[in-house]
Amino acid sequence: MSFADRYTSVFKALLPAPFTIAVLLTLLTMLLALVFTLPVDSSVGAYSLEILSFWESGIWNGGLMVFAMQMMLILVLGHALALTPLATLLIEKATQYCNTTANAAAIVSFFTLIVALLNWGLGLIFGAIFARKVADSCKAKGLLLNYPIVGAAGYSGLMIWHGGLSGSAPLKVAENGSLTSMMKGFYTDEQLQTLPDSLLGSETIFSTMNIVLSLVLLVVLPLAMYWLGKRSEALPIQVSDTVNGVDNEEPPNGAEKLDTSLVLAYILGGLMLFWLIYKAFIKPDEITLSFLTLNYINLFLFGLGVVLHSNFRNYLKAIDEAIGGAAGILIQFPLYFGIMGIMTSSGLVGRFSDFFVSISNEVTFPVFTFISAGIVNVFVPSGGGQWAVQGPIIIQAAQDLGVSLPKSVMALAYGDQLTNMLQPFWALPLLGITGLKAKEILPYTLFLMLIGAVIYITGLLVF
Repeated sequence: MSFADRYTSVFKALLPAPFTIAVLLTLLTMLLALVFTLPVDSSVGAYSLEILSFWESGIWNGGLMVFAMQMMLILVLGHALALTPLATLLIEKATQYCNTTANAAAIVSFFTLIVALLNWGLGLIFGAIFARKVADSCKAKGLLLNYPIVGAAGYSGLMIWHGGLSGSAPLKVAENGSLTSMMKGFYTDEQLQTLPDSLLGSETIFSTMNIVLSLVLLVVLPLAMYWLGKRSEALPIQVSDTVNGVDNEEPPNGAEKLDTSLVLAYILGGLMLFWLIYKAFIKPDEITLSFLTLNYINLFLFGLGVVLHSNFRNYLKAIDEAIGGAAGILIQFPLYFGIMGIMTSSGLVGRFSDFFVSISNEVTFPVFTFISAGIVNVFVPSGGGQWAVQGPIIIQAAQDLGVSLPKSVMALAYGDQLTNMLQPFWALPLLGITGLKAKEILPYTLFLMLIGAVIYITGLLVF
């Protein structure tokens, strides 16, 4: 048995299902809050009840529920876009070259990383469908394949997305007034005036540091997956055949013809895309990247999906197929919101972040921010939610230490995305599409995480 196979077998024996992990993390967070934040004038029993109230408040937090809806939409709309004939054609063309585990892992990871830089939801679903298409193709040809490695390659985009065009924290700080709004209650009016109105994408997503690190990852990660594929045993593919839906519906009659109208689809999709172009490039006196918000991206995915599916019937079928992938988000996000509520209301996340700030200086602060963000992401796997929790601490500490705010934001983004390779929450849609289990792909995603950690820390120290 090779090292890769022994490595895999250990993790398969240790890892439960993602929902179970969420429950265990909830219990662990409650315990940590009880141990480290118990007020001196409160009993264990009374504070335990207070922690439960923090938990409930987090679960039903209105702002986070809106965020959950945005996340479900970006996932479902991205999935529907990945099911368009154009995307399917591109994927099928690429699968022709995926005839070995090494080739497949390298090709799937490379294209998944590129798509994830454009949009994390689209990248996740694209990678999942790509991996599944590779498995179906190899199975039909009678080829052997280490399918879990290819599945892990399809998940690799979640390690690079936060530095891309859909990165939650960079998009949020690009909104005018977002920094001052976040720091109200933390800063005096005089201190608020020292903050910039926003941090433009040219300072974060399109900074030299982020561009260089993204290019390095685009080269190194596929090569690493190729190397891993070469050293892993290929096996017969154990996965159910893909069922291709056949349209047996009767030809539309009367008003039903509107459902298959190319003209209506182009009108609706065209209006959406026109408005987005107008809003971003025509209406403003000065063109910036501040228009890149989650709502903007969702509307773009919506409009483009309608246009590329050509009619409402095809689009709604794609939505029906895509929406199942969001089931895990629907049921597990409230658990993570509860964890977030405990960590925020108890002051646990503040103590955790303050510790890293206390041992930091101007050089090491971005690295410790990166590490702390990675740890917090295990408990709260949400880039936007994590920025809401850690953002005020990072902004205040960065200003106190004289560290670049854009660099600090990107340090959080890197840490948040890196431990997605450890936290299987966002893998739920991929697991549903590929038929794989979390314990099968996590050994390989952890391998990617170790490589990414070295690259990100080096970048934060060099730039």
